[in-house]
Amino acid sequence: MNYPHRTVQPLLRCLKTAVIAGALLAIGLLILIPQARAFTGSWTSADTEGLSDMAELSERSVVQRRDGSTLALLHADENREPVKLSQVPDSVIEAVIGVEDDRFWKHHGIDVRGTFRALATNVQSGAVRQGGSTITQQLVKNSLLTPEKTVDRKVREALLAWRLEDHMSKNEILERYLNTVYFGNGAYGVQAAAEVYFGKRASQLDQSDAVLLAGIIRNPGAYDPIKFPENAKDRRRIVVDRLVSSGVMSQAAGDRVLATPLPLGVKSLEQETNDYFVEHVKQQLLKDRRLGETAQERYNAVFKGGLKIVTTLDPKISQAAQKAVDDILPDTKGRFTAALASIEPSSGAVRAIVGGKDFSSVKFNLATQSQRQPGSAWKAVVLVAAIEQGYGPSTVLNGSGPCKVDFDGHKPYELENFEGAAAGTLPLSQATANSVNCAYARLASATGLKHIEEAAENLGISTNLKVPDCDCLTPALSIGGLTVGVSPLEMASAYATLAADGVYHRPYFIDKVLDRNGKVLFRGATKGEHRISTQTARVATSILRGVVSGGTGTRANPGKWPVFGKTGTAQDYKDAWFVGSTRQLAAAVWMGAPEGEISMYGVGSVGRVTGGSYPARIFGQFMRESMEGRPVQQFPTPNSRDLGNKQIPGQGDIVDPTASTTSSTILIGPDGSVVFPDLPGGGGGGGETTTTMKKPSTPTTSPSPPTTTSGNCDPPGWDREQLGPYPCQ
Repeated sequence: MNYPHRTVQPLLRCLKTAVIAGALLAIGLLILIPQARAFTGSWTSADTEGLSDMAELSERSVVQRRDGSTLALLHADENREPVKLSQVPDSVIEAVIGVEDDRFWKHHGIDVRGTFRALATNVQSGAVRQGGSTITQQLVKNSLLTPEKTVDRKVREALLAWRLEDHMSKNEILERYLNTVYFGNGAYGVQAAAEVYFGKRASQLDQSDAVLLAGIIRNPGAYDPIKFPENAKDRRRIVVDRLVSSGVMSQAAGDRVLATPLPLGVKSLEQETNDYFVEHVKQQLLKDRRLGETAQERYNAVFKGGLKIVTTLDPKISQAAQKAVDDILPDTKGRFTAALASIEPSSGAVRAIVGGKDFSSVKFNLATQSQRQPGSAWKAVVLVAAIEQGYGPSTVLNGSGPCKVDFDGHKPYELENFEGAAAGTLPLSQATANSVNCAYARLASATGLKHIEEAAENLGISTNLKVPDCDCLTPALSIGGLTVGVSPLEMASAYATLAADGVYHRPYFIDKVLDRNGKVLFRGATKGEHRISTQTARVATSILRGVVSGGTGTRANPGKWPVFGKTGTAQDYKDAWFVGSTRQLAAAVWMGAPEGEISMYGVGSVGRVTGGSYPARIFGQFMRESMEGRPVQQFPTPNSRDLGNKQIPGQGDIVDPTASTTSSTILIGPDGSVVFPDLPGGGGGGGETTTTMKKPSTPTTSPSPPTTTSGNCDPPGWDREQLGPYPCQ
């Protein structure tokens, strides 16, 4: 039986399509004629220059760790990494051409036949099923023109597309298109799309991936597979039908594609990012005039220039730093936190940064931007200045306190002993190991504040140590009472200088920067400067070894790796530090309140936070895990004939000032540390022979708030921070 209406309806639809197409063609020709006249009469060099603007795409920059792994991607609005056409699988090329421009290889930028076919298909379906623009036209629109939908823009698009085919090969146009087209979710180009949706490189895309991406191009917002999965499935079905009908894909392959699950979320090739480190690198680049004279030029270079930025960040060391802080920092409900900066002494390369608890909520980098009171960790600077002036391990000091110490041009400086205090006269090595404030104030007075300032500068401290009102130095400088404080990065750098035998290397975060073509633009490392004499550095490190082996910093001992360092606790427990170094790695650990100086008395299980408690423990764990697998390197032994025997008049008579420094009283151990046997009036000197004392049977009470320690009678080597005050008899 015949059904006439089944024959008539398609004929009527076809006639309707032809009429509409003819009308549109007539209108288009009427419009095109004056535009063409204008085009032929005014095709200027500006249009040719417009085509040359396509020579360089906006390209994201990649920040890498020192091992080449991706740390971060820097880009503006367009997240793009261009790839060569040879790196794109055939399945992707076939799918994109099959959906967007199946006559791409045959036309010259404009496909009249394809335009009318798309028009007919859309009229028949009652919806926009196909587009009329060729891949070349889309490339022109995306690269050179605005997205406005006007006849003038459309004509200009067609004319430029025609012209472009004279300037670029088909492969070049296709490669450019695949690197330009937007796939949604911030992904520009096929490489970024491969990362965002599938977590892989463009070269790894399979046929199912290709079909999904080809379908997204028409409308990235509506066909977003993550936000609108049903829309994406419908679009994928249309793409498969078209590819199967054109013979690009078999029906069986199409069925497999349709059965493939959609991606459930945005993915990335980036690994876990240390945001404080990345932010510091980014800010340094934006200030670097080697990337451009103006701020806009530097911004374009960093976020659009396709730079490869190789940083100094070591993944193993960085992970060890964060883990040590996370493992040991007590739960203080967010009131207190810790920061860590680690530097390689031999180069100045910054290997790890822990800048705070949560970069997403607090951008301030406590490791590089904060300036806090270093407390007794500053005594290493005073020690260097004193050694440079001729004082040494055998220099006898009066450590009794409270004390009043005279400084030239100042009224007497009043202070008391604090962390690991000891009374009486004692050698400099022991005063350092037990961190005796009064002994160090007297040493600083004899050394001179100006020499301490010079030592700080030579070690790498850039902070201005003078009081602004008088442009003068104050006696508080002798025990770390600074005007504005120092950052963990500065302190790590100072100790790194000592570990490098007195050679200062400016800390740097960026190893090298390469342009998009692989050319090295600049490197970050600088040549070291020998600022402190080798002998001074070696004597200082030898003395500071005693802090870890038997003084206030025993918890910082990493085990088999020789280490020197110093604890530091600011007044009222507001800042706590441990700074130290092995031969290969230096680090500074700070603990305190991010928003300002707040007492940490009563915090955690120790009762009050000092440099020898949590900071020393963080340092010890960090060093053990960072140094694992590295060879054990001893510190070089100082020249035993030049240890410094200068004495301060009236300080005591433990060691005869006229005695030779090669006397058996002073020993240099096989590992390079200064060793003092028990000396009259002073006990062990904090060297390897010091014995840690055990807690007596007499019960002790919980520590009370900070008060004067003038009655302190802790014996040498007593772990006051762990065991509390020694019960005086």
